[in-house]
This record gives sequence, C-alpha cells and structure tokens, in this order.
Amino acid sequence: MSGSLQSGSSNTRLVHVARDLAPDGIDVDVFESVGALPHFNPDLVAPRAVVDLRERVAASDGVLIASPEYAHEMPGSLKNALDWLVGSGELYGKRAAVVVVSPRPNGGVYAREAIERTLRAQGAEVVVSITLGVVKHEVAADAAFLDQARDTVDELFAALAFT
Repeated sequence: MSGSLQSGSSNTRLVHVARDLAPDGIDVDVFESVGALPHFNPDLVAPRAVVDLRERVAASDGVLIASPEYAHEMPGSLKNALDWLVGSGELYGKRAAVVVVSPRPNGGVYAREAIERTLRAQGAEVVVSITLGVVKHEVAADAAFLDQARDTVDELFAALAFT
C-alpha cells in the first residue's frame, strides 16, 4: 500500500512497479483505498472498506508500505489505515517492508521510524526499511525512475524472502 494520496505520487508508482515486476509465483495486491477509509474510531462497526483492508492483509504473506514523509511523520491517512488494523491481528507475524521515495537520498528517516514503530506494535516483523532517493526530474523520467525502482523492488522482495 502507498501512504500517499497525491496523484502522480512516486511512492504509489513504486508500489505499482513492485506489482508489475513481481517474480513468477508472487502476486502483489495493491490496496488503493487508503484515502477512502473513515477516521479510525474503535466504537464503529468496521465499514466495508476496513473489512476489505483487513481481509487483504490477513490473506497476504507480507506487507509492503511505500510512503512519503510529512513534517517528520508518516501521512495521517496511512496512520489511520494502520490504526484500523490495531487489535484485529492481521499484521501479527507478517513480514513487512517499508520504503520512502524521497527527493533526498537520506530523506524519510522519520516516517520510516514511525511506520516501523506502528508495525512492530502490531506484531509485524519489519525485515527491511529503506529510502529510495529520487530527485524530482528523475520521477518524471520514466526510464530513470524505473531503473532505480527495479533495484529497490528486487531488494524488497529479497528481504521479504519471496525470491
């Protein structure tokens, strides 16, 4: 899943690249409804969008999260999605990979730390957490982005032990 709601997000693009480059035998199910989830409220009966998220995470062997960093944090929409998984147990024991696509090669460290902390609090095993540094003009250039993304995706799949 991507933590970005921005159209043209490089983090969302990375998730789609992972789906497109997945080795034979690996299916990448991209959850694209992070922005459609209601605000987390434990008093609510889980609406259909939340049930869908929970079912998809439960059915997975691992989780890949690509997210930008805003104000030294993960985006609120991503935190909200992860909060809907608190207490229901879908992340427990799941292998997780975290990546931040950033215009700075070392950017996103705070968002990665926050995502890792939230995943671990729910029993996930974070097996890799990296930043893919991509300057703005490279994001627009498909070939340059795809070359960098391909290497990152290979690293993510290897860490998740799917290859």
